[in-house]
Amino acid sequence: MPSITALKGRIVFNSRGSKTIEIDVTSDGKFVGRACAPSGASVGKYEAKSFPDNSPEKALAVFEQNSKRFIGVNSADPKAVFEVLRSVDVTENYSTIGGSVAYAVSIAAIDSAAKSLGVPMFQLLKPSGPYRFPIPLGNILGGGAHAGPGTPDIQEILACPAGAKNIAQALEMNFHLHKEVRNVIESYEPRFTNGRGDEGAWAPNVNNDQALEIVEKAARNCGYTLGKDMSIGIDFASSSFWNERSKIYEYSRQGIKRNTAQQIEFVNDLVKRYRLAYAEDPVHEGDFESMAILTRANRHTLITGDDMLVTNALKVKEAVAFGACSGAILKVNQAGSLYDALRFADECKRNKIRLITSHRSGESVDSHISHIAIATDSIMLKSGVLGGERIAKLNELVRLAEYDLIEGMAELSFAT
Repeated sequence: MPSITALKGRIVFNSRGSKTIEIDVTSDGKFVGRACAPSGASVGKYEAKSFPDNSPEKALAVFEQNSKRFIGVNSADPKAVFEVLRSVDVTENYSTIGGSVAYAVSIAAIDSAAKSLGVPMFQLLKPSGPYRFPIPLGNILGGGAHAGPGTPDIQEILACPAGAKNIAQALEMNFHLHKEVRNVIESYEPRFTNGRGDEGAWAPNVNNDQALEIVEKAARNCGYTLGKDMSIGIDFASSSFWNERSKIYEYSRQGIKRNTAQQIEFVNDLVKRYRLAYAEDPVHEGDFESMAILTRANRHTLITGDDMLVTNALKVKEAVAFGACSGAILKVNQAGSLYDALRFADECKRNKIRLITSHRSGESVDSHISHIAIATDSIMLKSGVLGGERIAKLNELVRLAEYDLIEGMAELSFAT
């Protein structure tokens, strides 16, 4: 077994220029794994806390005070690393050591172990197949917390190349659509400055309706048939415009308010009109009943929980009790450690909820989530389209295509 022999932590910067934690884990004296913790802009209230007292410096100090506890631990065993973390921090949300440390040390450990054993990380996490590539889900036009005023309230409109035959074709389809979206935006907004949000999506000064029309037109211009060659997804990030006091969804940038019934009707209409393959957080994070209504009404769409589930196995059980969610976002840093995230994945699979492994808006150039998506049988990998920190994940999929172990693409057979 590969054994942890050294650890080193540091403060670095993510794609937004914010401080975060990076950790190196060395196995067997020479195999170095490295991981940098990402961060989100649209954050569920039940997520792991990134830093104690919101201080990266304090997180690093707590890690350094306890790093010797990891020496001798099997770096190939996420549970063993988790148990050491829990010997330091017994809080539900990692508020003592910080979720950023839990993420970075657990991912760096498995990265180090894979190098020590000479196998790809996905194979170490899932020793036997079948292995399939996730469909790359790319953010092509957005607003909300990822972009500034004047952009749509809806956080992300996503490309899902469900008709692609292989990973290279899937990526090329997303790149093609992303470029054509810019051309169509310029017909709506001649002075468009090519502004983009945190994840590389175009961020034009248009409303929600216009944004969807732009993407639909761009798909047609590319020669794609919606729901066949290319599907559209939406991340509503509904908690970000839910007013808990008035019980109203406030689309402030478009000047529209909707009650819960109207929000459900709005989502159902968009699913039907644009043949959506994917709808993320279509209602606020606490409304399991409405999520269940949408799940029952849209059997051919992944009604997906992110803020609602926050990569927490207990939240999955709550959703299942309501019949809510046919899809679930897996973000390791929401859960804290890799072991927490793998338990979440197992709970989803037991309940036939499809997984979507996801990046965060504040990212690094690490590519570990590409392996995690394959190892957890994720149907999609949500990792953006453009930007070095996004391309790093996509290019890793291209490299992994060289492994004969991977049989082909996941199938989104219900997106019709």
